[in-house]
Amino acid sequence: MHCMSNFPRILRTAATALVLAVSVTALPASASADTDNRALRQALAAIHAAGAPGAFAEARDGGRVWAGATGIANLTNAAPTRPHMRHRVGSITKTFVATTILQLAGERRLGLDDPVGTLLPDVVTGEVGERVTVRMLLNHTSGIGNYTDAIFTTLDTLESVRTITYTPKELVAIALDMPRTGEPGATYSYSNSNYILAGLIIQRLTGNDPAAEITRRILRPLRLTDTYFPGADPTIRRPHAGAYFAALGVRDFSTYNMTWAWMAGELISTTSDLNDFYKALFGGKLLSPALLAQMRTTVPFDPSTPESGGYGLGVYFIDTPCGQIWGHDGGVVGQVTVSWHLPDLGRQLTYAQNFSHYQITPELHPIDAASQTFFLTALCPEEIPLRSPTWSPHFVDQGLMHVL
Repeated sequence: MHCMSNFPRILRTAATALVLAVSVTALPASASADTDNRALRQALAAIHAAGAPGAFAEARDGGRVWAGATGIANLTNAAPTRPHMRHRVGSITKTFVATTILQLAGERRLGLDDPVGTLLPDVVTGEVGERVTVRMLLNHTSGIGNYTDAIFTTLDTLESVRTITYTPKELVAIALDMPRTGEPGATYSYSNSNYILAGLIIQRLTGNDPAAEITRRILRPLRLTDTYFPGADPTIRRPHAGAYFAALGVRDFSTYNMTWAWMAGELISTTSDLNDFYKALFGGKLLSPALLAQMRTTVPFDPSTPESGGYGLGVYFIDTPCGQIWGHDGGVVGQVTVSWHLPDLGRQLTYAQNFSHYQITPELHPIDAASQTFFLTALCPEEIPLRSPTWSPHFVDQGLMHVL
């Protein structure tokens, strides 16, 4: 276990390189569906063998859809993991929020370069209100501190926050009382506070709770029937996996009041619904070409290594052996989700696991290595050479600690 003085840094969501050295069998371009499916099954099973209680995923390759699961969903009754269980998807919520903001921009109800203070004059005042824009919220260049660093400070707070109901304005007040991470618009610095403010903007402009507005604009039209915002309801309705955090053993965190996350990470969904959502989004069904181009205009995670990827407006890209992939990752205490998609949507992958951990040692955790092998097998089967390629993906939610 880490020294608790390191805990806020480990919790903090930041784009952090995770270097992967894997050795898997290459799949030729002409590989049959049976061969592809066997490779996916084996790679997914290796995640459970590496120590994760359970994991599940849906991969799409053109018109083919593969769904699989491995391991145990709930440690108390040894129930098996199923492919289409509901799951807390953490920061993937941000893509839904950003899409709604961009739709409002397309309706000329706001401008992406409007100062936040003009939209929320009673919430954000002074220099922050004058200089921080909507665009800066969505691409994490606002310089506003990440309020979750102030909420989750020790392992004990993982338990205490479980039953607290926060209001969005309480979360904003915490954020605005924190030191700034930089000048507005200067550099990328991931902060959940940005999307609490984005949710308040949706509420102010539409007169609706942002969860209801996103449901009206996105969830209902796309028939994402397993995707919803739980609000203060701490349960996950219908079949779902547990949520286990390494440092706290078999304690299940799947029952959790998620008001602390709100529009930064409250959403519950499934692998299939998320693949449908990103297919519609990147396929142009939710935004005009001009707005989708704005969404995909990125700032680098690290200006010194711009080739490592970048964050746009609620989505990011990273480079892989088969080119760029786009999407988002996310998580909460004990549950992790990754949703990544090739630009032409020829391949899609959404992955979930019911386990998270943190570590500050340089060695890659065996579960992380196995899961990233699975990602490569699903997204880049023809590109994986026979011997130990090295791939350095970036996760917005740091490592597999993944508290948002």
